[in-house]
Amino acid sequence: MIARPDHESQVVRALGSIGAATLASRILGFVRDMVVASTFGAGPVTDAFFVAFRIPNILRRLLGEGALSTAVVPMLSDYLVTRPRGEFNRLFRAILGAALVVLGTVTVLGVLTAPWLVRVMAPGFAGEPAQLALAVTLTRLMFPYLVLVGLAALVMGALNAHGRFFTAALGPAVLNVGMIACVLALAPYVRPPILALAVGVLLGGVGQLAIQLPELARTGVPLRPSRELRHPALGRLMRLLLPGVFGLATVQVTVFINTLLASLLRPGSISYLYYADRVMEFPLGVFGIALASAALPAMSREAASGDRKALATTMNFALRLSCYAALPATVGLIVLCTPITRVLFERGEFGPAETAATARALAWYALGLTAFSGTRIAAQAFYAMGDTRTPVVTGVGAVAVNVVIAVALLRPMEYAGLAVASSASAYVNLVLLVWLGRRRLGRLGGREIARSVGRTGLASAGLAAWCGVLLWRWPAPASLRVEAVWLGAAIAGGGLIFWLLSTALRSPERAALFRSLPSSGSG
Repeated sequence: MIARPDHESQVVRALGSIGAATLASRILGFVRDMVVASTFGAGPVTDAFFVAFRIPNILRRLLGEGALSTAVVPMLSDYLVTRPRGEFNRLFRAILGAALVVLGTVTVLGVLTAPWLVRVMAPGFAGEPAQLALAVTLTRLMFPYLVLVGLAALVMGALNAHGRFFTAALGPAVLNVGMIACVLALAPYVRPPILALAVGVLLGGVGQLAIQLPELARTGVPLRPSRELRHPALGRLMRLLLPGVFGLATVQVTVFINTLLASLLRPGSISYLYYADRVMEFPLGVFGIALASAALPAMSREAASGDRKALATTMNFALRLSCYAALPATVGLIVLCTPITRVLFERGEFGPAETAATARALAWYALGLTAFSGTRIAAQAFYAMGDTRTPVVTGVGAVAVNVVIAVALLRPMEYAGLAVASSASAYVNLVLLVWLGRRRLGRLGGREIARSVGRTGLASAGLAAWCGVLLWRWPAPASLRVEAVWLGAAIAGGGLIFWLLSTALRSPERAALFRSLPSSGSG
């Protein structure tokens, strides 16, 4: 199954725009985490913040960016293709008004019930009254972020439906800038200093919305909510949204369970998993999530026109491109997990013990990178068809696998067992989605995908050999500057070897990815 040029070009152009913006965001995210690690370390205070931030963040993914995007983008794309412009604007205003009501209500309830939410999320805090009180305070302070990021997600959906991706994808970068600025500017003057980080979340949320408004104005979409809660499309949207919420809820149940179990372990366990996940999400965000976001509008248009063969072709292409990026990243993260963690975080309150613990979690998270990325893409194919039920079913199965493995490995592997469980459950989810996708769409080009994985695996072996040799000769002990140079050489050299080997193997994914680079600033 060979992707037609128009199918590739739609996805590749969007990938260039989203990938460039996401790359900027992830780099700033690392800077943010370096500042946080240096200022606060990894211990009870950061555990309290990460639990507090995770509560509105879970709701954000359920009610804001995640579920709204997967339900709204296909519907808005359908209206753009099949309806007059006035009908599109009317629909967007109705959705905006309904979202303000829902997000505002949930935020008020979250502020009022924060003590109970924290106790459910992190029962291990019950024996530490000061840590529990801090987590409750931080939760209440950050809950309004849900409203801001939910509105930003709606605006992003409207822009994506119009084929505009770059500015919308810059939102998370603005969040990181807000958090960095507040830690550096406010932490010395507030008590406890971690409150500065929570203020940064709110400031970043304002920025995430504000940066998209000029581009929205250029598309002619009105940012004026209406009270038309009986708009005929809202009922259809709710039918799409509710299963989508439950589907994403299965992912967040995994996060919730792992956080709950980690709170029962030694102090710092939540932070080790957080920092490791942040490193793993760098390649996942730049390639996996960006590619899924790029593919959704194209697949939505193909689904709206009834061309399921084209939809299957686009899904095949996106899965191959995802694996081409994720597999070498997996190899690099596993081989270089310790120096990566040391260069990024080991300073100030974050010492060698924290580095070793975080690197261990990172290696196990990295094993699931290919599945995390592929699952996002496979699920988008179902969302494009208006089928939000199937990802729910597969997600429930993945959660069950996660719970069983997490509980089984909690004692022998501690927090690392939770990372193993997350990776294993992601593969279960991916296999189920692809199998069901084949039944729904017909042939997905499995042999072509297998050949692509084989070529990518061979090229990744060269990368692994290069990184392994450098790790064997790594200077120790060494200054941060020397280690950063060695790490840069390992990553750059490994990437070059992978690129050259994939060129020798005539990998079509390499050529497609190369075509996305010149358009990275467009959108």
